[in-house]
This record gives sequence, C-alpha cells and structure tokens, in this order.
Amino acid sequence: MRGWWREITGLVLPVPCAGCGLPRSVLCEECRRELSGRGTRRVWPDPVPAGLPPVRAAAVYADRVRSVLLAHKERGALGLAEPLGAALAGAVRAVGQEAGAWGRRGGSGPLLLVPVPSSRRAVAGRGHDAGRRLALAAGRALRSAGQPVRVAAVLRQRRTVADQSGLDAGQRWVNVSGALGVAGGVKRLWRVGGPVVLVDDLMTTGSSLVEAARAVSVSGGRVLGAAVVAAPERAFVPGPDSGGTPGGGATFPKRTAGKHLNGGTAR
Repeated sequence: MRGWWREITGLVLPVPCAGCGLPRSVLCEECRRELSGRGTRRVWPDPVPAGLPPVRAAAVYADRVRSVLLAHKERGALGLAEPLGAALAGAVRAVGQEAGAWGRRGGSGPLLLVPVPSSRRAVAGRGHDAGRRLALAAGRALRSAGQPVRVAAVLRQRRTVADQSGLDAGQRWVNVSGALGVAGGVKRLWRVGGPVVLVDDLMTTGSSLVEAARAVSVSGGRVLGAAVVAAPERAFVPGPDSGGTPGGGATFPKRTAGKHLNGGTAR
C-alpha cells in the first residue's frame, strides 16, 4: 500500500530530479546519460572472490548515480524503476552477448533474470522489493527490444543477515555465506528455462553475487554472469576492451584465499 501511495504522489506532485535536484524532473536527461549513456563495462572488486561470475555494470556508483539508486531503494521513488531498469537491461544484454546466449536455437528457453534478494526486514521497512522491481523493469526493456528474457525471483533468504554497510570484504562474505537458498520446484525451471543472469542494483565486494551464484549452481541452474546498475569506479576494468576475465588479457586484482563454497578457495 505504501508503494502505491508513493507512486501516485510522484505522478501528481512536481518532484526534483533524483540525481541532481533539477526542478520538475523525476530524472533529467543528463542524469539518464550518467546511468546508461556511457556503455557497460566489466567490473571486478579488489580482491576478487573465488566463485564470482563475470559482472557487467552500467554506471559508476558515485554522485548522481548514487543519489538515484538511493532515492529508488531507500526513499521509494518508484518512478525511477524504468530508467534504472533500462540501465540494468544494458548490462544484462552485454552479459548475454558476451556469452553467446542471444539467438541460440535448439529448444533452450529465454534468459532467466534472477534478482539477488533483500532481507524480508529490509523489504518491509522500505515498503517495496527494489531488486525485484528493477529486474522486472529490465525484463520489460529487453523484451521490447526483441530479446527473450524471463524474471525468475527464485532466491530466498534462509537465515537473517546483518546490514552489509560498514562491513569489509571478509566480514561481508561471512555475513552472507550460506544465507541463500532457492524456491521449491526450481529444478524444473532450470530444465525448461534458459541460463541465468544474476541481477542487482549494486556490486561492491561481490560477496552477495558469489552467494547467489552458489545457490543457483548447487540447485542445478547455469549462471552465465551477473549484471548490476552500478559499481565503484575502482572496480571498473581498465582498457578499451573490458570484456576479459581474470587472467585473460588484462591486469586484474588477486582473488581472495580462503574456504571455497564448493571446495576451492574464496574469501
């Protein structure tokens, strides 16, 4: 109910741009360009946690972009879901193209967009599920461009996790390790559906994406990669071709050593 009230209020009352404060503009053209007008890039946190799939981001998490994401997620500016979803769609498209997923034949289903879930407490406090809303908006943008996708919100929090803000990389990994599971009946979805792209609004240390990839993989899903709206500037891979992977054509930060989710190393 709270979400609907915010949405109606945003339509009736003039609001400033969520990115820069320009009057009477939910999101001005310059802030839209900051979100999705610069092309997506490969991003890797430092250190890179083992088990992290390839990640693409649409924008740098700073200034205007940070303000827009916080306005949508924490202050319920639901009118921002469409431009944020369009930015996320660009990152999903890049992941799919890089993996050769678009246009495949042979009976495979559409690409499955699996949002990384927030805790129930966070969703209740905000009055809306920001991650799922962005995934649905990205799905609409991709389908309107003729690219077959389906949103599959199948990840579930199996235990309570602490707020990640203020935690370092190691603490974040301990916080989320083993926290996610999948909904019942998901194995049939993996059989009849296509491969998975994990989606989220933001990547910082990559710990949540590693845990999401683990939960999907151990249940039988195939993760192509991950797409996010934004990541810190330091995570963006340098060079004209940002499509590489660690150890392949560019200099990447070291992976974290520690206990791996599936027997190798991770943080």
